[in-house]
Amino acid sequence: MAKQTFEQAINKLEQIVKDMETGDLPLEQTLKKFEEGVKLSKFCSCKLDETEKKITVLLGDTQGNVTEKPFTP
Repeated sequence: MAKQTFEQAINKLEQIVKDMETGDLPLEQTLKKFEEGVKLSKFCSCKLDETEKKITVLLGDTQGNVTEKPFTP
């Protein structure tokens, strides 16, 4: 299995939400979708945490001091 990207996980999670919102799925399928959604949500949360840590490291100065700055796109 190929390694899943954050973007792929978010897209799949969005599709699961859409599928569940219709209310047309049988209970068993809804439960499976919910379980998959929880796993995807945890995966995305971990990826965001990892990214935040990398950004914090990149913002550090030569003495190892980290300057926290708000992100503005």
